[in-house]
Amino acid sequence: MPKITKTPFITEYDQYLFGDGTHYEIYKKLGAHLAKKNGQSGVYFAVWAPNARAVSVVGDFNDWSEDENPMNRLEPLGIYETFIPGLDVDELYKYVIVSPSGERHYKADPFANKAELRPGTASIVTDLKKIRWSDGTWMKKRSEKIMQTEPMAIYECHIGSWMRHPGRSDEGFYTYKQFADRITEYLLDMHYTHIELIGIAEHPLDASWGYQVTGYFAPTTRYGSPEEFAYLVNKLHKNNIGVILDWVPAHFPKDEHGLANFDGTPLYEYADPKKGEHPDWGTKIFDYGKSEVKNFLIANAIFWCKEFHIDGLRVDAVASMLYLDYGKKDGQWIANKYGENKNLEAIEFFKHLNSLLLGMFPGVITIAEESTAWPGVTDAPENNGLGFSFKWNMGWMHDFCDYMKLDPLFRRDNHYKMTFAMSYNEYENYILVLSHDEVVHLKCSMLNKMPGYYSDKFANLRVGYTYMLGHSGKKLLFMGQEFGQDSEWDEKKELDWALLEDNLHVGLQNYVRELLHLYSKYPCLYEIDRDPKGFMWINANDTYKSIYSFVRYGENRKNNLLFVMNFTPIERKDYRVGVPELKKYKLLLNSDEERFGGNGSIADEWYVAEDTPWDTQEYSIAYPLPAYGAAVFVF
Repeated sequence: MPKITKTPFITEYDQYLFGDGTHYEIYKKLGAHLAKKNGQSGVYFAVWAPNARAVSVVGDFNDWSEDENPMNRLEPLGIYETFIPGLDVDELYKYVIVSPSGERHYKADPFANKAELRPGTASIVTDLKKIRWSDGTWMKKRSEKIMQTEPMAIYECHIGSWMRHPGRSDEGFYTYKQFADRITEYLLDMHYTHIELIGIAEHPLDASWGYQVTGYFAPTTRYGSPEEFAYLVNKLHKNNIGVILDWVPAHFPKDEHGLANFDGTPLYEYADPKKGEHPDWGTKIFDYGKSEVKNFLIANAIFWCKEFHIDGLRVDAVASMLYLDYGKKDGQWIANKYGENKNLEAIEFFKHLNSLLLGMFPGVITIAEESTAWPGVTDAPENNGLGFSFKWNMGWMHDFCDYMKLDPLFRRDNHYKMTFAMSYNEYENYILVLSHDEVVHLKCSMLNKMPGYYSDKFANLRVGYTYMLGHSGKKLLFMGQEFGQDSEWDEKKELDWALLEDNLHVGLQNYVRELLHLYSKYPCLYEIDRDPKGFMWINANDTYKSIYSFVRYGENRKNNLLFVMNFTPIERKDYRVGVPELKKYKLLLNSDEERFGGNGSIADEWYVAEDTPWDTQEYSIAYPLPAYGAAVFVF
């Protein structure tokens, strides 16, 4: 990587690298930075607006006068710059950009590190150099890990609706620091290894959940300052919890102060609307063929990992980037040079991004939310893959939810939905997800997806979560679903924590805690997820009874786990299951225990295998399997 000068002022070499798409710390040059010039302290402003007639800086410091602080144009890239002495942090500002047609646009700074609290849209001068870190131990350990062989139990979380202050006249949001203290305690208690944060980059509309970004380099001001956000990451790291951010390089909104038509022309987006707009979403699509735009996005990914010690990026809407016809009808899209629907520029972008980011930051991961069967998402670019660390297993999620919603009577006819994912598991590094997308827009909460009486819903969810925990792949669960949130997620209010006064909800939370404890304790559940040697069906075809059984193996084939799960309300008092070895099998977990909200069924702790062939295995054990019951044995 080329060495970059430490001064914020733009040099010819900076312009060369930016134009080449390889200025990976361009965020230290463009934007607003404290600086000194001719012995005077102040702020240096720089913005890329090549098609603008003129650009000036406005703010409280000049009464928002367009004529007070004009900027100088640098060639050949059309970067505008100026130095204003006497300014310091916390100054509000915008750029006034005169378009080629003479129109004036008030734009927020694309590289600002802080933004005015909505509904305000100005940028704010800040200084990230004053952030102090004490997570060195975590960072060192992270760099030594291969995350595909590590446990990853991810808690997907939206700060503004996880928990709020009661009785406040405003939204009652927790600050980053307040949230840090509460969430760290909760994640440690529940045995989560990572948190995935929704909506951290600045965005104007709460209801977008942060998926329509206007400030890619700014942690949202809703919850506090950049320093406070760093406190949150630092606190989580010191407690051995990884931090993943949702990252949105697929599109951006049309808000006047944002990136759309930034210099009066389509600068960050494709010029042709057939390539540059999402008809369904009403948003703009980044121009991945433009070096400076690719540089903007790649530098942004680097920024979060370097300046805020982020451990991973979950990349939103990858399929919409890969396919030129995504969400479009005939006549609404343009084929590539081969007449295909693949976006060749986006493919190259992903390969560049992943090669660079994962090479620069050992232990950092990238996760693709890719909803199709695009091949090689997690394969290396040199093998024609996209280079992601992991891929969300959307197929598993759809099959799982479709199956779990069924009346148990009809599950036998859909038995394959729960087994199909293992037929393709070895082709990618998967994360099994039950995300926020599954509990909004009238899809029901996870609890209310379940059939039966109220207590049956909890029993269904316990056995379903057991299946998820035992299945190959890392794990992600959206907040609230660990204790059985009744209602769909609503970003305007906190989770229904009062439900934990009910024994069934507490029992479900206790059960998820136990599952996650097992997950972190037993390497067979995460060590060789993609390797067929790590998973063996005992019986994938007990269709009539809707019972599944399988074994998870670790690298050394010690402390293996046997899973048996009954997806009907029919108790099997003497259910016999095949086992691979003639030895004792210890019952680790019984989903029907009273402490989990079950019926209190008791099972012996140890089961001795019998020399009775069963389920294609040489040996077997007999176990009283409860209705909607799940059992986990170690051997």
